[in-house]
Amino acid sequence: MLIGLLTAVAASICYGTGSVLQAVGSRKSARREAAAAGVTQHGGPNLSSTAKAAMTWEFIVGTILDFVGFGLGALAARMLPLFLSQTVISANLVITAVLSVKLLGIRLNRAEWTSIAVVCSALVLLATAAGPEGSGHTPIATHWWLLAISLLLMVGGTVAVRLLGARAAILAGLLSGLGFGALGVGVRILNGIDPFDLGALLTDPALYAILVAGIGGMYLHTVALQIGSVNGATAALVVGETVLPGMIGVLWLGDTSRPGFAWVAMTGFLLAVAGAVAVAWFGAPEAHGATGQEPEQLPEDPEQAVGPDRLAHSGPVR
Repeated sequence: MLIGLLTAVAASICYGTGSVLQAVGSRKSARREAAAAGVTQHGGPNLSSTAKAAMTWEFIVGTILDFVGFGLGALAARMLPLFLSQTVISANLVITAVLSVKLLGIRLNRAEWTSIAVVCSALVLLATAAGPEGSGHTPIATHWWLLAISLLLMVGGTVAVRLLGARAAILAGLLSGLGFGALGVGVRILNGIDPFDLGALLTDPALYAILVAGIGGMYLHTVALQIGSVNGATAALVVGETVLPGMIGVLWLGDTSRPGFAWVAMTGFLLAVAGAVAVAWFGAPEAHGATGQEPEQLPEDPEQAVGPDRLAHSGPVR
């Protein structure tokens, strides 16, 4: 249990740091592009503009950290109940928010700091109450369903972003979280791992669900960072990444809490989700006084630009 917790915490740190670095790279790229050059007719970023954002060194380092976090998170999902591993990993929201203060120039208000404290307290409750993880043995039909749902989420999210533009920021964050949640479920039920069997691994639909959900989730999260609040998009990701996988782990995969601690686990889980939603609400541009108008003067140095909440409403971001 302890090794699993440490692994999940390390994954959380990698993801949180990676998110902020990706946001820095996305904003830097946004300032270097012409306003109309990298958006669809509905105001969303196109594939070319997203690719340009991915070429900054900050974005590349952030992506590397995401891959490291993925590996650590996958290991944690095999060692812990999903309601614990996914929630601890989703605490990257805290890392994202704190680092945003330094790297993105965002000022967190008292409500946001309180929400972050609630999330941290909830994680302590969850860690205290968690019992052994389930076996993860499921019928092969479940693996096919997971692949189909992953494809539907990622394709649907991509279409929604292109049609809705900036209005799809929170939706993109939520769908990316559901994708990462599907990834966690896929890792748990994946065949051919223990004992290792390459043939069983390569023929398992869950493997391809992991690839679809992981790549699609990263893309949608990148888009959400470009067109909306970093904290808001990440908070929506947290909700999608924790609620459904946690329920699946308990209801179908055999995850349990310690005897007599079910109420503690439930309380911790609900508080964690509520805290994430609170950060999304209080971290919205309106909560920081954004007016939706173009700033009168922006710094020449992209790294000195205003935070993403204001930038997201200063015109189309690529």
